[in-house]
Amino acid sequence: MQMRERINPGINSMMQRESFSELLGELANNSASLVRDEIELAKQEMREKVTVLSSGAVTIAIGGLIGFIALLALTAAAIAGLAHFMDTGLAALLVGGVLALIGGSLAFNGINRLKRTSLKPKQTIETLEEDKEWLKQLT
Repeated sequence: MQMRERINPGINSMMQRESFSELLGELANNSASLVRDEIELAKQEMREKVTVLSSGAVTIAIGGLIGFIALLALTAAAIAGLAHFMDTGLAALLVGGVLALIGGSLAFNGINRLKRTSLKPKQTIETLEEDKEWLKQLT
């Protein structure tokens, strides 16, 4: 036995088990680290979702602005041009309808983009469920 200890003197120290309090301390440290990581994951996931939502909101705003500018600029010119061929009221109705379709389609696309985005942090919820199961197994 002395020969084995001379060859590898640290084998006895490696074989010593950690005390229960050391294990609990390590578990507490790991749990705290895990919670911090989960919070950071949730923050990152929410940042990504807010970016997508803001993109949809910008699309809606741009569509509305373009529709409004088109309404102002083209309405007068189109009505004046069509008034040579038809009644002025009918020309105004036709131009207004076409511009409303264009602006509405842009706004509809933006609304669809917003509907497809969920604010629920799915990845964080999944990892929290995994962590919950892991902690159950430890206790």
